[in-house]
Amino acid sequence: MTKMTRLTAIAAAALATAAPAGAGSLDSMAEVGNALEACWTPPANSDISSVTLSFSFKRDGTLIGPPKPTAIKVNGDDKARKAYVDAATAALHHCLPLSFSPSLAQGIAGSVFTLRFDSPKKQ
Repeated sequence: MTKMTRLTAIAAAALATAAPAGAGSLDSMAEVGNALEACWTPPANSDISSVTLSFSFKRDGTLIGPPKPTAIKVNGDDKARKAYVDAATAALHHCLPLSFSPSLAQGIAGSVFTLRFDSPKKQ
């Protein structure tokens, strides 16, 4: 599984600290990123590809509207590009709803975030 290289808060949100996903509520954006990373499996034969999705959470851990691709770098045709974007979107939805701690839920709601989904580089 690859590391997602970037979880950037575009809107200002002061966020707290740590607890592993699945072990209760998430206390930090690092934990949110780790939880989402655990759901990501890139499509087959999609080396050196990435898509960045932009999205916002509600306090209950669901999304406000659908995620939007903001940057797409996929080798191949339109079908390969669509498959990659669809896989990233499905990974995001598969993880939801997330369980936020009260302090994280207070700061996260309505803020816009971006998350980059990367494929592993061939060795």
